Amino acid sequence: MKSLLVILACTWSCAALAQATLTPGQVQAAYRSSEAQLLDRDGQPLQSLRVDMQARRLPWVALADISPALQQAVLLAEDQRFMRHGGVDISALATAAWDNLFAAKPRGASTITMQLAGQLDADLKAQAGGRSLRQKWDQIRAAQAIEQSWSKAQIFEAYLNLVSFRGELQGVAAASYGLFGKAPSGLNQTDSIILASLVRAPNAPLAVVTRRACALARESRMDSSCQLIGQRVLTALQRNAFYVDLAPAPQVARQLLKQPGVAVRSTLDGPLQRFAQANLRQQLASLRERNVNDGAIVVLDNRSGDILAYVGNAGGKEVDGVTALRQAGSTLKPFLYELAIERRLMTAASIMDDTPLDIATGSGVYAPQNYDRNFKGYVSARTSLASSLNIPAVRTVLLTGQDSFYNRLKDVGLSSLTEPAEYYGPSLALGASEVSLLELANAYRVLANGGQFTLASLQPGQGGGTRRVMDAGAAFIVGDILADRAARSVTFGLRNELGTNFWSAVKTGTSKDMRDNWCVGYSQRYTVGVWVGNFDGQPMWDVSGVTGAAPVWRDVMDYLHKNVASHAPSPPKGLLQQQVTYQPALEAPRREWFMAGTESPVFAVVGDAHRAPAIVYPADDSILAIDPDIPQSLQRVFFQAQGSQGLRWVLDGTDLGPADDSFSWRPAPGKHVLALVDGEGKTLAQAGFQVRGNALAQLK
Repeated sequence: MKSLLVILACTWSCAALAQATLTPGQVQAAYRSSEAQLLDRDGQPLQSLRVDMQARRLPWVALADISPALQQAVLLAEDQRFMRHGGVDISALATAAWDNLFAAKPRGASTITMQLAGQLDADLKAQAGGRSLRQKWDQIRAAQAIEQSWSKAQIFEAYLNLVSFRGELQGVAAASYGLFGKAPSGLNQTDSIILASLVRAPNAPLAVVTRRACALARESRMDSSCQLIGQRVLTALQRNAFYVDLAPAPQVARQLLKQPGVAVRSTLDGPLQRFAQANLRQQLASLRERNVNDGAIVVLDNRSGDILAYVGNAGGKEVDGVTALRQAGSTLKPFLYELAIERRLMTAASIMDDTPLDIATGSGVYAPQNYDRNFKGYVSARTSLASSLNIPAVRTVLLTGQDSFYNRLKDVGLSSLTEPAEYYGPSLALGASEVSLLELANAYRVLANGGQFTLASLQPGQGGGTRRVMDAGAAFIVGDILADRAARSVTFGLRNELGTNFWSAVKTGTSKDMRDNWCVGYSQRYTVGVWVGNFDGQPMWDVSGVTGAAPVWRDVMDYLHKNVASHAPSPPKGLLQQQVTYQPALEAPRREWFMAGTESPVFAVVGDAHRAPAIVYPADDSILAIDPDIPQSLQRVFFQAQGSQGLRWVLDGTDLGPADDSFSWRPAPGKHVLALVDGEGKTLAQAGFQVRGNALAQLK
């Protein structure tokens, strides 16, 4: 409103002339809502955000869209002869002049047209001591000038849009939504009487407003008791909520809406945005007993990079979960395997070693564990990635080099990796770094687009240029692995939320101590990323990627593909498919994709059965530590050996049983000696190791 008054301000001497030359269109054009409006991709209103904090105004409302009950109530309260006078009510002026001289309570006689003149011109507004005689005269002249060029409907419409009702609420729309939570067209007779009672004294005490509303009700012959009207007045004046909707995109509104009265078109799909928000809220409600309180979703169009859905927070807090940095977990593994395949360091059929691994680092020995704390032995790279095995991933990052993997993650847009590669160490393969859901989902979109990178955008046409950051063939192979239900069944089983009825590639991830849970995947046309967890860092209780984020991912994917097909991508040039077998039969024969020149019909484990007996884990002189973040009852050390057929484990002189398979031992603080012995008790291999930790904790 301040800008409107500046534009329309004039000196006393030209007030009437200024009002005479202003047209209703000019007044409406100069009007500015305090709200900016967010539109979806089809131009439909999605979200409003207050930008101007001086006063609260909503978009201009046409007279036809204002309840007739309110129009009648305002005319009754403010100007009963509005339709008959020419801007000045001579009879009312005479009565007011007499009362001002002799009555105990002076009164005004401003018509609606005169009040409008005061709304349009700052110099005509009444001050604390009232208007001066000269101001009153100029107001009369301005009202007469308005009546000569405006229709009564135009005057009344402008008045209802500019008048103050209560506190910062200016105009009928702000008052209607702010006090009653409804559109101006939906105001009933009681609502209208209350609003009309506020016009004369917008900030009057509750008792004064109630008394005036009761008087207006009697004058209008309303069949309602003053007690009921008083209760309705109390409810309206105590109302705090401005909107009653679910605010479908508040985080996007805060990003894009900066100027009051402006509507900004976004890339969001309105129905999809609302569905994603409702679905995530429902999933969070079902996980509340497992200490899961927050979540976020982002949906991208693979071709354009348009952000179709952006649910920054379904848990009711101000944090934006789409841009917040959280630990990535296993969601970075696809980019590691893609790099290794691209550089021809491995194929999807290559045999990986999923046995215990110790890596010396600057802070001690790093010994990664699998999610289920079991080891699978020899498995293919396809199975290792699809089933999210940790130790093969760590071996792969040692193969590619930490710097190369770090640079690849930067290439696909993970800008949150601000420390050097050595800071993260081998654990970078298991997602030790923090990433945002938006950048992670867009990185998966790179895989969906065959290695081409563009930025994701909330506004049409702002994705920027395209650049190739990975080999199309390697990206295709990784997508084929992530779509392989059989390959992921080793860890997740065949029946889970990751399997869709259309082609899709998907990966889950869970950070250390279950603080973050991810599910990110793509179809032919869309990429969907979901995160659930707690913004305050609390761990979830017994929640995995399949039970936490994956159900939301699956529901959103199903919604997107109700009428849209998704087919597997066509293989790019430079790939070929060939039948492979394993010796020994670690996995069933299958047809596998290869980068040309890396293919082989047979993959064999060489010399395993003939290797000398040895203890693979724990290594001699190892120092193991009890993890304080893992319940004591769940901690285990898995003894591993090679060439151990027919041998037995002996720990500190106690026979533990056959050494043919991994043996699970609950660690106890102290120094220990582990031995492999034959049937005659002869020691064939031995390793001494130490377990550090709180002995008392072991008893709990």
